[in-house]
Amino acid sequence: MYPTISLGPLSLPTAGIVYLLGAWLCLSVIERAAKKLDAPVEATYGAAVTALAAGAVGARLTFVFQYWPAFQENLLSIVWPLNNGFNVAGGLVIGGIAAFFYGRYKQLHWPQTLDALIPGIVLGLMVVSLADFLAGPGYGVLTRTPFGVSQFGIRRHAVQIYEIIVGGAALLVWWKMVGRRQYPGQLFLITSVVYAAGRLFTDYFRDNPWVTAGGYHIVQIISLGIVLAGIFLLGYFQETGKQELAEE
Repeated sequence: MYPTISLGPLSLPTAGIVYLLGAWLCLSVIERAAKKLDAPVEATYGAAVTALAAGAVGARLTFVFQYWPAFQENLLSIVWPLNNGFNVAGGLVIGGIAAFFYGRYKQLHWPQTLDALIPGIVLGLMVVSLADFLAGPGYGVLTRTPFGVSQFGIRRHAVQIYEIIVGGAALLVWWKMVGRRQYPGQLFLITSVVYAAGRLFTDYFRDNPWVTAGGYHIVQIISLGIVLAGIFLLGYFQETGKQELAEE
C-alpha cells in the first residue's frame, strides 16, 4: 500500500523504517520485562541483541540461498539493496539458535529468560505484520465486509491488522499475568498459546499463505503444534507444582 515514504528528494523504504523502529521497541520492551521479572537485565538484553542481529543476517542469507540463481550473476546484490528479500522463517530459526548458544555461554536460566523475551518476540512478529501491511506482498482474501481494506482497488480482509490485534491481546495477557506467575516459564507458555491460537484463526483470511504440497497452511500447522504443546506443558507444570506443594 505504501512501499516508500517521500521526504523531499529522498524516497525511503517503508518496511525498512518500520523494522528499524520495531527493533528498537522490541529491545526496549525486553529490557523492561527483564527488570520487571528480576531477570539478569544485561544478559537477557544481550541474548535479544544476539538473536536480532543473527536473525537479520540469517533471514537475508536464507533468502539468498532460496533464490540463488537471481543473485549469482551479481554478488553485490546479496548485501545491497536490503529493502527487500528476507526469509522470516529462516531468520527466526537462526536467531533462536544464536540466542540459545549465547544463553548457554552466559548460563541464563531459560524459563526465566523466556518469560522476559516473549513480549519482545510477540512485538517483533507484530512489527513484521505491520511492515507487511504497509509495504509487503501479503494480502487477505476478498471481502465485502465494511472492515475490509482496499488494495489496488480490490477490497480484502486486513489480515495483517488481525495479526497485530492478536499480538496485542497476547501482550495484554502477559502483562496481566506478571503478578500471578506461579513458576518461571509460565508467562512464556501462556503468551505463546494465546498468540498461536490467534494466528491459527487469522491465517485462514490470508490469500497468499505458505502452504504444503497438500495445500495445508504451514503457519496454521505450526500454530496448532504450539497451542497443543503449550497447553500440555502448562498442565504438566501445574500438576508438578501442586505435588511439590503437597509434599511440603
